[in-house]
Order: sequence, then C-alpha cells, then structure tokens
Amino acid sequence: MQELTAHPLTADAYAPYGDVIMARRHGEPGLPGNQGTALRFPRLAELIDARPGRARANLGIFRCAPRTVWPMPLTLLEKHPASTQLFVPMNASRYLVVVARGGDSPDLATLAAFVATGAQAITYHPGVWHHPMIALGDVTDFTCLVWEDDSDDDCVVCAYDEADQPRLRLPC
Repeated sequence: MQELTAHPLTADAYAPYGDVIMARRHGEPGLPGNQGTALRFPRLAELIDARPGRARANLGIFRCAPRTVWPMPLTLLEKHPASTQLFVPMNASRYLVVVARGGDSPDLATLAAFVATGAQAITYHPGVWHHPMIALGDVTDFTCLVWEDDSDDDCVVCAYDEADQPRLRLPC
C-alpha cells in the first residue's frame, strides 16, 4: 500500500499539475487598478476550454467538510480531459491538493500531495488526475470554474479497491 506525505504548496513543485494563483507569486509588484486603490495581478494562469462552442463555463461553489481520518485512504482520483479546473478558497486557512499525471489511468509514481494556504488558489491542467478537494480544520467553501457540456467527457473517475488505495499522511 502506497503512503504519501503532503508537502507545502509551491509554484515550482506544482507546475507539472497546474498553477498556484496568489498575489505577488513571483515577486511581481502588481499593476495599479481601481483608481489607485488596488494592485492588479493579471494572467496568473491559462484557463483552457478544449471544446469551445460546445462546453460552457460552469462557476459554482463546493462546500467541503473537513477530513478527520488520518492517514486518509484515497478511494478515487478524477480528471477533466478537456478543461482547466480552478479552485479558489473562500474561507480556508489551509487545505490539501492531491494530484497525479497519467493517461487513461493515474500514474501513481507521479502522485503528489500539497498543503495549500488560504491565500493560494490552484488550477488543474486539463487531463491532470486529482482527488476531490480536501478541507482541513473547518468546513471550507471553494469557488470552482470548469468548462462542461454535460457529457461523460466532463469528468473521468478512477476508483481504487480498498487494498490498492494509497494512503495520505498529514504533516503536523
């Protein structure tokens, strides 16, 4: 049984899976906005819809109960083959992101877990396998953006038998 430990989320470590979105991500000073009352940080991630004209942007909220069983079994991974998926925490102090690369199924040799802060939003590149959002501590709301057309191509799921489920350890 594979065990996985979560590490702090950094843009460089997460780059093969998606983007980390936060103000001053790479020391960027920001651009003036709102008549000088704000700094603007544009183009922080590429948002891809590989089915233009067929899929529609779906903006929603996921309200996630915190996980309390550790190590946590990873019962499934999912991917969105034709769309970036964006998650923006609305009230999190921290949360977990679990990702893997792979084609028709996840390559568990690339399985990685990251502890994100409430100041970090994330994207999954199209086709990146990931676990559903994992809240820590409190019920957490995430704004989500994904392009969908209500077909089976919107989301592909790979479920694991109990004996094959990787286990995720939470660092202190």
